[in-house]
Amino acid sequence: MKRIIGYFIAAIIGGVVFAFVFKALDNREQNLIKAETEKLAVVPAGYSSHAAVIGPDFVDAADMTVHAVVHISAELQQKNKVYNDFFDLFNDFFYNPQYRYNHPIVATGSGVIISPDGYVVTNNHVVQEASNLEITLNDRRSFKAKVIGTDPSTDLALIKIDAENLPFLAYGNSDEVKVGEWVLAVGNPFNLTSTVTAGIVSAKARNINILGEVSAIESFIQTDAVVNRGNSGGALVNTKGELVGINAAIASNTGSYTGYSFAIPVNIVKKIMDDLRNYGEIQRAYLGISFQEINSQFAEEKGLKNVVGVYVNEVLEDGAASKAGIKPGDIIISINNTITNSKSSLLETIGTQRPGDKVKVTILRDGNQRELDVTLKNRNGNTEVVKNNKIELLGATFEKVSESEMQKLSIDHGLKVVNLEGGKFASAGIREGFIVLYVDKEAVKTIDDLKYRVESKNGGTLFEGIYPNGQRAYYGVGI
Repeated sequence: MKRIIGYFIAAIIGGVVFAFVFKALDNREQNLIKAETEKLAVVPAGYSSHAAVIGPDFVDAADMTVHAVVHISAELQQKNKVYNDFFDLFNDFFYNPQYRYNHPIVATGSGVIISPDGYVVTNNHVVQEASNLEITLNDRRSFKAKVIGTDPSTDLALIKIDAENLPFLAYGNSDEVKVGEWVLAVGNPFNLTSTVTAGIVSAKARNINILGEVSAIESFIQTDAVVNRGNSGGALVNTKGELVGINAAIASNTGSYTGYSFAIPVNIVKKIMDDLRNYGEIQRAYLGISFQEINSQFAEEKGLKNVVGVYVNEVLEDGAASKAGIKPGDIIISINNTITNSKSSLLETIGTQRPGDKVKVTILRDGNQRELDVTLKNRNGNTEVVKNNKIELLGATFEKVSESEMQKLSIDHGLKVVNLEGGKFASAGIREGFIVLYVDKEAVKTIDDLKYRVESKNGGTLFEGIYPNGQRAYYGVGI
């Protein structure tokens, strides 16, 4: 009996001890869980606090952006490439410009409202050659749009709809964008509502050689935010909801997103949009040099101590750089305190300036650093506002033919078509690059000549000219 009572007392004591130990362990586990939960609930300063989250919160930025991003539907004439490649020579020779066009097709893209009165920025490749543009807002309202101006060298275009009190995005500062910073890509590719994706800035000042023009300015912001077909012209925004870029391209072998996308920096966008609104023509500034990037091999060949900056090969006589004292062999290491270690970074910095603007250029010469004040010039070698060389009726923008091209083609005058946006010329089959020499047998030497010839005509007009490959062409255009 005593033995049984002893077992019973021992069991009670053991149970009390076990209960105490279990309670202690449970309290310790609860405290650990609480501590870990408190750690996870800490949100970095500067992010919204809708809920306890790990990482940035994009809710506010997305809400500020989606209503300012639009869907663009562009109707254009379809071209049969196989047919054109085979018959181009013969049809041009026999004067049949209408052969190229089959049935109209519709291309789509995105755009960003930048003012409450209906100005929209998008890519030039979204609207080029379009005969009809329709904009659909995020609230499903639709409007016809007209092209205010385009700039193929930056792949940007400004279009306009007749509407008021629209939501719009404020410009940020792309110079302040940092590699590793979170960004949102917002587009409206499916004509439903705006689509939002997120990523980080992977690199800046990327040149991917897609614009193909000698004067092209490529200095893209590279991100890993998902961008696909139809997102072209959409917004790249920071976590404050500020516009920092216009999405333009993806790196892909398939045509679909495979890892990287590229956006035009907003500082370039802002400058181009202001030019198109205020002048109707891009006020492009030129430094007046030819230059190349410096790598280890080049530095060794030239006996350079460091691989920094860009090397000045030539300086244009009477150009902006020449006037400021820049010489061949100088190394430009910064412009307005922005490092210039690549072609794209230099072109981006100059691309945000206008003729007449002064920039501070820091150079290395014989190992010594100098600062020079440079007054930038326009393509004509002065600081005057460049006139709009677009003739609305013809739907074309013109420029004077360079001396070297005139010599090559054995001509002594002419105006080259540098951009077509739908109009009499496009309808007649005239292509970009066509050089107008005569209108109804009268020579055309200046834009004023051409405007006078066109405005004084009524009915069929004969345009005679030549293409850069030397092929002569004649087009009958109804004025």
